[in-house]
Amino acid sequence: MPAASVEGEARQDVVVVTGIRASLATALNEKRAADNLVEVIRAEDIGKLPDQNLAEVLENIPGVQITREAGVGKGVQIRGTNSNRTEINGVSTVGSGSGRGGISFEDVSAAMIAAVEVTKASEAKTIEGSVGGTINLRTIRPLDLDDRLLSVRIQGEDSSLTTDGIKPRLSGAYGDNWTTSAGEFGVVASLSYAEQDATAFRPRVDRDNFVAADGGSANAQAFNFLPIQFLIQDYDNYESETTNFSGSLEFRPTGLENMKFYFDAIVNDQERREQSSRVQASGVSDLAGTSVPDQFETVNFGSIGGQNLGSVEAAVRGVIPVQSDGSDGNLRLSGDTNSRLTDSRIFRLGTDWTLGDKLSGRVEIATATSDTKTPSINTTLNFLNPNAPTSPTYTANDNGTPFAYDLTGGRLTWGIAYDAPFAPTAADMVDPANYALQQVQLSKSKAENSEDAFRADFTYEENESFSFDFGYRFNKTTSLNDDITSNVSLSLLRDSPTGDLFADLLAPGPNNFNAADGRALYVRDFLLINPDIVASDPQRVLDTLNAAIAANNLITGSTRGPISAPTSAQAAFFDIEEKTHAWYGQANFSAGMFRGNAGLRYIQTDIASTGNTIVGGVAAPTTTEGSYDFVLPRFNLVADVRDDVVLRASWGKDIRRPDFDDLSTSYTFTTSPNPAVNLGNPGLEPQVTESFDLGAEWYFAPSAVLSVGIFQKKRTGLFVSQQENPVETPTVDANGVTQLVRDVTDPCEGGGIFNPISPRNVFAPLDPVTNLQTTSGVAGVCVPSAQLVNDPGETTQKGVEVAFQYDLSAFEDRLGWASGFGVVANYTHLSFSPGEGVWEATSRAATVFAANGATDVQLPVTEIDLSEDSYNTTLYYEKYGLSARARYTWRSAYRSEDFGSTSSYPWGFPVIQEARGQLNASINYAVNEHLNIGIEGVNLTESPVEQSCVNEGGLLCFQGLTDRRVVFGASYNF
Repeated sequence: MPAASVEGEARQDVVVVTGIRASLATALNEKRAADNLVEVIRAEDIGKLPDQNLAEVLENIPGVQITREAGVGKGVQIRGTNSNRTEINGVSTVGSGSGRGGISFEDVSAAMIAAVEVTKASEAKTIEGSVGGTINLRTIRPLDLDDRLLSVRIQGEDSSLTTDGIKPRLSGAYGDNWTTSAGEFGVVASLSYAEQDATAFRPRVDRDNFVAADGGSANAQAFNFLPIQFLIQDYDNYESETTNFSGSLEFRPTGLENMKFYFDAIVNDQERREQSSRVQASGVSDLAGTSVPDQFETVNFGSIGGQNLGSVEAAVRGVIPVQSDGSDGNLRLSGDTNSRLTDSRIFRLGTDWTLGDKLSGRVEIATATSDTKTPSINTTLNFLNPNAPTSPTYTANDNGTPFAYDLTGGRLTWGIAYDAPFAPTAADMVDPANYALQQVQLSKSKAENSEDAFRADFTYEENESFSFDFGYRFNKTTSLNDDITSNVSLSLLRDSPTGDLFADLLAPGPNNFNAADGRALYVRDFLLINPDIVASDPQRVLDTLNAAIAANNLITGSTRGPISAPTSAQAAFFDIEEKTHAWYGQANFSAGMFRGNAGLRYIQTDIASTGNTIVGGVAAPTTTEGSYDFVLPRFNLVADVRDDVVLRASWGKDIRRPDFDDLSTSYTFTTSPNPAVNLGNPGLEPQVTESFDLGAEWYFAPSAVLSVGIFQKKRTGLFVSQQENPVETPTVDANGVTQLVRDVTDPCEGGGIFNPISPRNVFAPLDPVTNLQTTSGVAGVCVPSAQLVNDPGETTQKGVEVAFQYDLSAFEDRLGWASGFGVVANYTHLSFSPGEGVWEATSRAATVFAANGATDVQLPVTEIDLSEDSYNTTLYYEKYGLSARARYTWRSAYRSEDFGSTSSYPWGFPVIQEARGQLNASINYAVNEHLNIGIEGVNLTESPVEQSCVNEGGLLCFQGLTDRRVVFGASYNF
C-alpha cells in the first residue's frame, strides 16, 4: 500500500500528458485507483484543459452543473449545491467576497492548471467545509518532469455581441530539473495574461400587479388581468483583464533521498470592469388602472404547497400612454460601472519525508490572501420629455413618456411609442438638455480575506495491507468588509442639474440591443454618463457633476450641496476572525478484493465577530464571540470484484460554515425600497451533512468505463432566510388605482426596517390634497428585513449519476480513420426534500392568488441552482494530428437568484431558470511536433436564457440573450 501523508497526495504528482485520449486515460486510472470517490480531468497539453474557463471544465464531470454570467461560466454546483470548497495544490483558497467557497474561477486561468480533481466522498484527512465536494486545482510538479518543458500559446477571443473587437490571451510555461552535487533541483513556472469582453442583453418585464374585473378602474375588462408594472432593458457588459503566475520549486538533498522540500507561489490579479446600462420604464404602475392592453395571454401558475394557484390573463401587447397630468411613466437611464479589482496570493512551504520503512510525513505552512477593491460611480438620469403635458404644481425631476410593449412570441420587447400622443422624437432623446441627474452612487469599498494554515500529516505503514494516517491542522481565517460609499438621490427638478450642464460627460448608450435576436422594438437612442470616463478619470466625473450642481443652484435658487466623497458606512463594517484546530486519524486497509479507509476528524473553532452598533448616530464597536466543535466520522470501502469491475461505498459527515457576512452584526442599505436589508446573525451555526454513496464501475475496455452511482445527503441546520415584511396598506388613489402604502417613519412598528436612503417610490403615502402619491424630494421608507437562521428541520438531497467513456482506437485495423472517434457522456438526476423553511408570496402576488382562491401561499425553501436532470455529451476525434471535440450540455429548470437588476424575489420566490442547452466545439491541428493551431467556439447556437416567475412555464418575466465566443490561436512547444 503506498503511503499517503496528505489527502490526495497519492494523486498530487502531475506530469505532462498530450492528447484527448491520453488525458482521458490518465484521469480514468486515477479515479479507478483511488480509495474514495474522486473525479479527475487532465490537461491535454501544456496549458490546455478541455475548456478556456475552469467552471466549464468542471461541467464535464458527472454530478456537476454550472451557472453563467453574460454567457461565461461562473458558479459550480456539485451534486446540486453551491456549498463546496476550492483548493490549489491542496491549499485552501479564499475568495474576493464573504463566501466560503474559495477563489473565484474567473480569477484563475485554466492555462496554469494541469489537472482538476473533485472529491465527492471525503476521507478523514479531507479538510472540512464541503457539502457537494472539494475541488482541487493541481499544477505540474518539477521533479516529476522527464524532459525540459517550454511552451507558449497565443490566442484571440471574439464575441458576437461585443463592440470592442478581438481580445488577446497569452500564456507560457517553463519547467526543468537538474541533478547536482547538492541534490536534485526542479522548477516550474507558468504565466498567463487574458482579456475578455462578455456581453449579455437581459430584458425584464414585471407583471405582478392586478386589475380586477369588478374593481371599477378605467381599464377594467370582463376578466381579471395582470397589467404592466415595470419594464427594463438591461445591457450587461463585463471587461476583464487577468494576470496569473504559478511557480514551484522542489529540492531533494543528496544523501537525503527520502526527503523533499518544496515551495509554491500562485499570484492572481484581476481587473473586472463593468460597463452596463439599464433603460427603465418606471412609474408605469401609476397607469396600471388606466392603460388598456391590446392583447392578453393566459398564464397558468400551476401549484405550490398543494394549492392550485389557477390561471389569469396578462397584458401582452399595448401602449402605455402619458398620464393626463404629464407625470408618468418615467424613462430612467442608469449606468453601472461596478468594478472589481482583486489581488490573490497563495504561498506554501513544506517538506515530505520518509523515516525508515514505516513512517512518512509532511509538514507544511501556507497562506492565502485575497484583497478586493470595488470602485464605481453608478449614475441614473431621468429623461425629461419636452412634449409631455406640464403642470405648474409639478416639481419632480421626471415626467411622462409613452411606451409600447410586445411580449408575443416569447420575447420581452418594449420601447418608446413614437406614434403615441406626447411622444418625444429621436432627436429629443439625444439632447443633453432633456436629461436631469437623478442619482449618484459612489463606492471605494474593500474586502480583505485571508487564511494562514499549518499542518502536519503522518503515515505509519505497518505492512502492505494496513497503514494509519494521523495529523493536525491549524488555521486562522479572517474576513474584513468596509463599505466606503456615498449615495445621492435627487427628486426635485430645482435640485437636479440638466445634462447640458455636464454635457462633456455624456455619451450615447449602446444601440445594438437588437443584435442578439433582431428585435424591432427597443430603446435605441439615449444618453448616459460615459463609462470610459468613469473608468479612466473618476475624479473628473465627480468634479464635473458637482460643478453642474453649483451652476444649477445659481439658476434655480436651490441650496443643494455637492456630492460628498465616499465614506465608510459604519453600519456595514465587519471584521471576523476564526481559529480552527483539527485532528484526524484514519486507518487504511486492503484484504483480498477489499480496500478502503475509516477514520475520524475532530474540529474545534473559535470565532470573534466585530461590527458597529449604531446608537444615536454614533458607532460603537461590538465584538461577539462563540465556539463550536464537531466529530466527523468518514468511511470508504472499495471492492475490486473483478479485474474490470469496481464497487464503492462511502459514508461520512461534514459541516458547512456560514458565510462571513451572515455572521456579522452589520448591514447595508440600498437605494431601492424593494430588496430586503440582510441582517447578520452571529448565532448562526454550521450546517451538518451526512452523506451516503454507492457506486459501480465497469472498465469494459482500455480507457473505457460505464459507471453508475447513487448518493444521499441529509442536511440539518440548513441556512434559510427568514424575512420580515413591512405592512403594506391597500389604498385607492384619485385614479381608482389601489396603491400599497408603507410606513415612512422610523421605527417600523409593523415590521421590516427603516431605510433612510431609499426613495419611497410606489410605496409613498397619498397626498391629502390630491389623493395621489407624491415622492418628490423624499427618501426614507420601511423595507423588508431578512436574516439567515438554521432550519429546524432536516433536508435530503438524493441523486443518481451515470457516466460512459469509450473510444474506437482498438479497432484501427478494421476502421482506419474512423478509429479516431470517441465519446464521453454523463447524466445526473437529483431530488431535494425540503425542511421547514418557506418563502412567502409578496402582497401583490397574494392579491392575485387570492382572486383564484389560493391563500397563504408558501413555497418550501429549496436548494438554489439545483436542476433535477442534466446531461453532458462529448464526441471527439483524434487522429492524423487532428484533435476535435463537440460538447453539448443540457440542464433542466431550476430556482435561481440571478435575475438581473434586482435582488428581491419577484412574486416572493426565486425565479425559475427554464431548461437550457449549450453547444461548444473545438478543432486543433498539430502542424508538426512543435506547432499546434486551433479554434474553439463557445455557445455556438447562442442559446437564450429564459426565466419564469412563480413556477416553471409560468409567467415569463426575464430573459438573457447571450453571445457566441470564438477563440483561435496557436501554441508552440520547444
